[in-house]
Amino acid sequence: MNRTLYTLILHLALPIIFLRLLWRAWRAPAYGRRIGERFAVGLPAFRQGGIWIHAVSLGESIAAAPLIRELLERHPELPITVTCMTPTGSERIQALFGARIQHCYLPYDLPWACARFLDRLQPKLAVIMETELWPNHIHACHRRGIPVALANARLSERSARGYARFAKLTAPMLGELDLIAAQTEVEAERFRQLGARQTCVEVTGSIKFDLSIDAELPQRAAELRAAWDAQERPVWIAASTHAGEDEVMLAVHRQLLAERPDALLILVPRHPERFTQVFELCRREGFACVRRSTGETVDEAVQVLVGDTLGELLFLYALADLALVGGSLVANGGHNLLEPAALGKPLLAGPHLFNFLEIAAQLREAGDLLEVVDAGQLHAALSLLFADPAEARRRAEAGLGVLRANQGALARLLAGLQELLKRA
Repeated sequence: MNRTLYTLILHLALPIIFLRLLWRAWRAPAYGRRIGERFAVGLPAFRQGGIWIHAVSLGESIAAAPLIRELLERHPELPITVTCMTPTGSERIQALFGARIQHCYLPYDLPWACARFLDRLQPKLAVIMETELWPNHIHACHRRGIPVALANARLSERSARGYARFAKLTAPMLGELDLIAAQTEVEAERFRQLGARQTCVEVTGSIKFDLSIDAELPQRAAELRAAWDAQERPVWIAASTHAGEDEVMLAVHRQLLAERPDALLILVPRHPERFTQVFELCRREGFACVRRSTGETVDEAVQVLVGDTLGELLFLYALADLALVGGSLVANGGHNLLEPAALGKPLLAGPHLFNFLEIAAQLREAGDLLEVVDAGQLHAALSLLFADPAEARRRAEAGLGVLRANQGALARLLAGLQELLKRA
């Protein structure tokens, strides 16, 4: 498949794309807002000539935050525009940066939408986070002489096989990228084999290690736990859970309560459309539960706190003693392990971590990450760590050590972007 055929198929699929968008809006009303932006209609009045960063969804938005902060600091003269594709990503971006950045949804990868978007924005540099590759957007930038960087680039073996099946589309697209800042040498080599120019591929590491935690965050969390009179309660968090995981967490929590009646679970679904569903599940299962969004006090009778707010995950991690990162007990690939690690939380996860293989391997080998395959193993791990605070502290320190040993990727990425800006 070449780019012409890809574009034809995309146009033919427009009715399906629109219907799917309406279906998602029915399930999560936020998808029904600002639909025009997805077709390059009703775009904001942008300041032109700056840096455009695309972070497709919530995970990429979180990863991009340190980069955006540095670019704002280093280039106050340039407008920074951040695009995404999901409401959760949009809300996180706006919560983090507000009026300091320009923001909209990225239009779909249709040549006419790409052209209208770039006509309006006219950036000096485009930065795509991780592996969100859109052939027409990249080609439109290339034709206009706008350098395009793929930042924090990752490419699993499975994804590489998928791209290889469409070599006539993939190779020219990768050949038009001006910088691929790969997380590992293995991933860099995959990009080269798929058609990226040798001189444009660099191994910079993962900027996810360059986390900076606000010093006030743990302090605010400690104050809230004190207000709840929960300093001595065993508190664990199951964060970014997907369908099929919540039932496991609640079953394990029931076992834990039999041993530690004062235990508290903070249960945080990954997607906002599941907030109410998960809260109702907790109630049906007979747990005394409250929703974080109500601001209710978590007194000694509360057994489960449902984290149904946006932009608060770091704070919820800070409230807990132990952290399980979801999307890993089901075959979803896992989510960011480094946020709870940076907060000094011993880590637990399921076996499905293919989105974070390198990071998971380092955390596992260092002695922080405990991987569990089912409810029985999760219960055993929680019981062990709650019963042995010294072991929990040792694991938490091991995780912090992994972060410290890998920092510096952001500086290497910024150096590469600076070179592209000089050429722009």
